[in-house]
Amino acid sequence: MELRDYLRGLRRHWLAIALMTLLGIGTAYGWSLLQTPVYEATASGVVQAKTEYENGQLLNDDSSARLKVPTLIDMAGWEEVAERVIDDLGLTESPASVASRITVENPQSTAIIRFTAQASTPQEAAALAQAWIDALAATVAVVDGEDTPTEISIYAAAAATVPTVPVFPDTRTALIVGGVLGLGAGIAFALTRTASDRRVRATDDVESKLHVPVMGVIPSSNALTGASKLLTDTAGERAFPVAEALRSLRTNLRFMDVDNPPRKIVVSSPLPGDGKSTIACNLALTLARSGEPVVLVDGDLRRPTVATNLELPGGAGLSDVLTGRAAVADVLQRTPHDPHLLVLAAGTIPPNPSEVLGSARMRQLLEDLAKHATVIIDAPPLLAVTDGAVLTQQADGALLVVGVGKTNYDFVEKALDAVHKANGRALGLVLNKVPRKGGDASPYASAAYVQEYVKGESRKRSSTRAAAESA
Repeated sequence: MELRDYLRGLRRHWLAIALMTLLGIGTAYGWSLLQTPVYEATASGVVQAKTEYENGQLLNDDSSARLKVPTLIDMAGWEEVAERVIDDLGLTESPASVASRITVENPQSTAIIRFTAQASTPQEAAALAQAWIDALAATVAVVDGEDTPTEISIYAAAAATVPTVPVFPDTRTALIVGGVLGLGAGIAFALTRTASDRRVRATDDVESKLHVPVMGVIPSSNALTGASKLLTDTAGERAFPVAEALRSLRTNLRFMDVDNPPRKIVVSSPLPGDGKSTIACNLALTLARSGEPVVLVDGDLRRPTVATNLELPGGAGLSDVLTGRAAVADVLQRTPHDPHLLVLAAGTIPPNPSEVLGSARMRQLLEDLAKHATVIIDAPPLLAVTDGAVLTQQADGALLVVGVGKTNYDFVEKALDAVHKANGRALGLVLNKVPRKGGDASPYASAAYVQEYVKGESRKRSSTRAAAESA
C-alpha cells in the first residue's frame, strides 16, 4: 500500500479517530475526578545565629547561620519534630507518614529553609507547613540549650498561604495526555483497518489489482431508492450524476470494440446486494433513450426483479419461451418509459434454472434477439448459483457490478474466475454505489463537481432560451 492509501484510510475512519480521541479525553477527565486531590503549601523560615561576645553583647552571625542550615535540614526529618507537629495539629497519622508529606529545601547560598507540605485539603497543607517550622524551632531550642555561645533560631519569614488549586491531579495535563493517547489509538485503529481492508474502493487501483477494466462508476444516489429503482426523467438534478455515469458506461460499451461491439451483454455481480438488477434495468433504458433498440431479458429465474423494477406485469416470459409454451413476440412487453425498450420477463420459475439457461434454445433465442437489438441480460449472482456463469457462455460478455465498500477483492476474483472457467468473457467492472463525499468518493461523482456542472448547464440553457425569446 502507498502513502495515499493510508491517508484515505485516515479520512475514511475520521469518525472513529474522533470518537477514540474524545474517549481518551473523557477517560482522563473521569480518572482525575476519582483521584484524591493533593494541595501544596509552602512556608519559609530564616535561620538566625547570634553570638555572645565578651562584653555580653549579642550580634548576628550570618556565616554561622549558613553553616548551620544543613544540620537544621537534617533535623527537620527527625521523628521528634514530626511528633511535635502531630501533637500541635491533633493528627492521627504516624510520624513517618506525616514526615513523608514534607519537603525541606535550602536556596543556594542563603540561610533560608523552605518547607513544602502536602495534604488533602488546602487548610491542612498550610497548617502543616507552618507547624513544621514551629516544631523545628522548638526542637533546635531544646537541643542547643542555654549554655551555647551561639544562639540559633528560626524566624518564620513567609507564612504559608492557603492554596486554591491542587497540584494533583493536574486535570489539564491529564486531558492532554488522554487526548494524545486516544488520538494515537484512533490513528492506529484506522491504519490497521486500512491495511487489512480487502473491500473494493472506488479510489483504489482496481484495474491494476484485478487486471480488468472499469467500465463505469455509478455514484450513490437517493434517486434509485424507490420501489422500482428506475432512473426517470422526473428525478431532476439529484439523478444527474447517475444518469451521466450511465451514459458514460453506454459510451464505453460502444467504443469497446468498434468493429464488433458486444450485442449480448450479461449483467451480474459476485454476491446479492451489489445492485446488478438496478444497473441492468437502467443501462437498458439509457441505451434505449439514445434511439437504439434494446431488449432487456430477466435471466434470474430464481429471484426475478426486472418486471417489478420496470412496473410491468410478470406473467409468461423467458422460461415459457424456452419450454415452447409461448412465442417470443407474444411475451415481449413494451415499457412506458421508452418506446425503443422491450422487456422479456422471467416467466414461470422452473425447477432447474441452470439447465434451462444453458440450453441450445437459450443460445438461439439470444442470437435471434441480437439480430434486431442490443440484448441486456440480468443474471443471478455468480457466486450464489451457477446460472450466471452459464449465461456468460451464451453471451458476448459480462459486466460485473461491484458494490463499493461492500464486496471484497476475494469475491470479485472468484467471480471473474467463474466467468473464465465457463469460457465466458468479462467485459469489465461497474463500480456501484460510489460515495459522493469522503475518502472513497470518485472525483466525477463528488457533490461539488456535479453541482457546479449542473449549474453551468442550467445557466447555458437559460441564456440560450433568453436569446431565442429576444430573437
